[in-house]
Amino acid sequence: MPENKNLTASVAPMMDWTDRHCRWFHRQLSQQVLLYTEMVVADAIIHGPKERLLGFDPAEHPVALQVGGSDPDKLAVAAKTGEQYGYDEININIGCPSDRVQSGRFGACLMEEPDLVATCFAAMQAAVDIPVTVKCRLGVDDQDLDETLPRFIETVAEAGCTHFIIHARKAWLKGLSPKENRTVPPIDYDRVNGVKARFPKLQIVVNGQIETISQGLDLCEQGALDGFMLGRAAYHTPWILTDIDAQVYGRDAFGQSREDIALALIDYAKITQDVDRTTKALIRHAMGLFSGEVGARLWRRQLSEGLSAKLLPSDVLQQALDAMSAMRDAA
Repeated sequence: MPENKNLTASVAPMMDWTDRHCRWFHRQLSQQVLLYTEMVVADAIIHGPKERLLGFDPAEHPVALQVGGSDPDKLAVAAKTGEQYGYDEININIGCPSDRVQSGRFGACLMEEPDLVATCFAAMQAAVDIPVTVKCRLGVDDQDLDETLPRFIETVAEAGCTHFIIHARKAWLKGLSPKENRTVPPIDYDRVNGVKARFPKLQIVVNGQIETISQGLDLCEQGALDGFMLGRAAYHTPWILTDIDAQVYGRDAFGQSREDIALALIDYAKITQDVDRTTKALIRHAMGLFSGEVGARLWRRQLSEGLSAKLLPSDVLQQALDAMSAMRDAA
């Protein structure tokens, strides 16, 4: 790893996954990893239930708010609102490929409108004192990436953006579903490396198909990149986050057991479940806690059955932990 390289590690914004309960869980596994919210549309921030959409536990810091939209004035208001709520960073989504997002003229389709993205960024950054960043794809559909990707980065950088998170895939807006867009377009880390080589003063973070911390570190070393972002791997195998503090940030190694984390989740659920019905999502987020361990299937089954029985989240987690303990005592 290059000396004196201040690398970052983060967990990607993922719709229906990285809500406040998921982020609280992930924070128990790493004190340093940067967490992102699900994408929140600017109009929803302006007109919707702000506390439900933006509220978060102070323990989640550092945490970034990802915003979707293409109206500079609305994005500026949304960014300011996020800053007022205490977020550490505001990120604009230029990567989501869903039809609904396209119809609203935001997400990956904005890769074709770098001038508009630059205007949106400038309006957002002018409205806040915290960093505004851009998360994008390599490009969309039949774009010639040799031409369009550098132009996109250069145009937005000229507006003042210094931090780009690049999902190392194209988005195919015609013919692929959002799910297929996460796996079908080939991964191309060399394109991301090329952006860093061409714009060495920018912070370039790579995202896409990173399965382990070691892989993320290797990619950063190969391309002289500034960080890596984990997506599905962080959700399905969350224990990998426990390597981040020591391996990326040089902090003390993680010292708790999976059982310790399960107990923390139970305590958290007891505090939140009476005032927040969405706490039940914590059960889904915790499915992967014991992934790769003996008893992982039992843990998942107990959580699934508890959800079906409509028990309180704390009771579901407690029953699953009790079943794991009983299995291990019998072994």
